[in-house]
Amino acid sequence: MSSNKKYTFTLVDKETCISCGACQMAAPDIFGEDDDGLSFSLIDDNKGIKPIPEDLLDDLEDACDGCPTESILVSNHPFSADAVEQQAE
Repeated sequence: MSSNKKYTFTLVDKETCISCGACQMAAPDIFGEDDDGLSFSLIDDNKGIKPIPEDLLDDLEDACDGCPTESILVSNHPFSADAVEQQAE
């Protein structure tokens, strides 16, 4: 049985993140700060393989809009070809 439900996945490009904290302020349930001070996705430890809960999608959009370096990557597909966690949700 196939579902037409769309999923959204995210991760932070740590190569371009400047540690400004804008994403953490806009979406504290999605983004945190690692030991190096860089932002990362709390949802799945920045792997981009677990769908963002629907009730957090507006926060994700706000975080993306507020990121000065466009370091927040968003996709309708997992960032890893091995990802199957979305189907468990």
